[in-house]
Amino acid sequence: MAEQITNYKCPACTGPLKFSSTTGKLECEYCGGSFDPKEIESMYAQKDEKAAEAFNKEQEKQEKQQEEQKEEISWDTSAEQNTETMNMKTYSCPSCGAEVICEVTTAATSCPYCGNPSIVPGQMTGSLKPDFIIPFKFNKENAQQALLNHYKHKKFLPKTFSEMNQIEKIQGLYVPFWFFDGTADGSLTCSASNSTSHRSGDYINTTTKHYNVQRAGTVDFYHIPTDASKKMPDDLMDSIEPYDYSGLIPFSTAYLPGFLADKFDVTKEESTERACTRAKNSVQQLLRSTINGYGTVSTIGSHTNIKNLKAHYAFLPVWLIHTKWNDKDFLFAMNGQTGKFVGNLPASPGKLNALLLGLTAGIGALVFFTRIADFIVLIIREFLS
Repeated sequence: MAEQITNYKCPACTGPLKFSSTTGKLECEYCGGSFDPKEIESMYAQKDEKAAEAFNKEQEKQEKQQEEQKEEISWDTSAEQNTETMNMKTYSCPSCGAEVICEVTTAATSCPYCGNPSIVPGQMTGSLKPDFIIPFKFNKENAQQALLNHYKHKKFLPKTFSEMNQIEKIQGLYVPFWFFDGTADGSLTCSASNSTSHRSGDYINTTTKHYNVQRAGTVDFYHIPTDASKKMPDDLMDSIEPYDYSGLIPFSTAYLPGFLADKFDVTKEESTERACTRAKNSVQQLLRSTINGYGTVSTIGSHTNIKNLKAHYAFLPVWLIHTKWNDKDFLFAMNGQTGKFVGNLPASPGKLNALLLGLTAGIGALVFFTRIADFIVLIIREFLS
């Protein structure tokens, strides 16, 4: 039996509501109604709670039925199952009654038949409910234009890439993140030196003084982000940072309609080491930046202790664009709040070869003229002697 999901509908005409990144409100494309997210959240709070309760009861019921229906003879179904099907769930769309199949981590989606945005109950309740969310500030058209701007002024980009590159999919999604707060106690020990030189007759005397330099300090850090989705490449998510955390607001499902969202599948315990590494590196860089006035500085030892660690759960907006060119896939990402755009582009072999030939020719010319200069100097010396 498919469990039911929740649609946010227009109070005026019952049409589907979608969050607009332009107005910051939930809007109905049928009657043009516009509603404040808090207003809709309050209206649907009880409905969401009942849907989540029904979701949990249905899960318990299914587990109980499966336990009761166990037979003495069991069949080997390992060949019939795979990882993909085991990680999928089926829900019933309340608008058209169609079955919506999505991954078990999906928290917000849309019905592929009627297109209505849907919220999956039970995915954002209790410990699964995010503490914060940053709503989208840029829309789909902004993301498409950012992709075109990303192509500009790239001298080594193949001309056919910008002309024939096909957008396979463009998605606005809320990516789950863990934010870590805490305190870092750091210490740093370095060896440093300063050298001075002076001429004495035909000799140059150099005096070098060596120093042992130590630094220590305590730094409070807030909201070090680590993405909590196994599907999202960490380097891609790191590249679109930073987010403006002044835009963090208390989480509400009213900001989700019209976008995709996944609950976390990387726990805060699994993310702790990565966050602490970032905190430690930042503290050591800060301590190192205070060591100035020396000719050379090298690190002898360092230590950082993290304490009072606390984690927060948040949804951050990301636009993902999948494109295809020459049978190769390219993935681009845009920060849905700041508009920062990242993604790798191919390089034209012909243009790179032309650059290489140009550099080689330039180096050859430099060597040629250097030899001519040496030859002229030699002639002058012979003449003077």
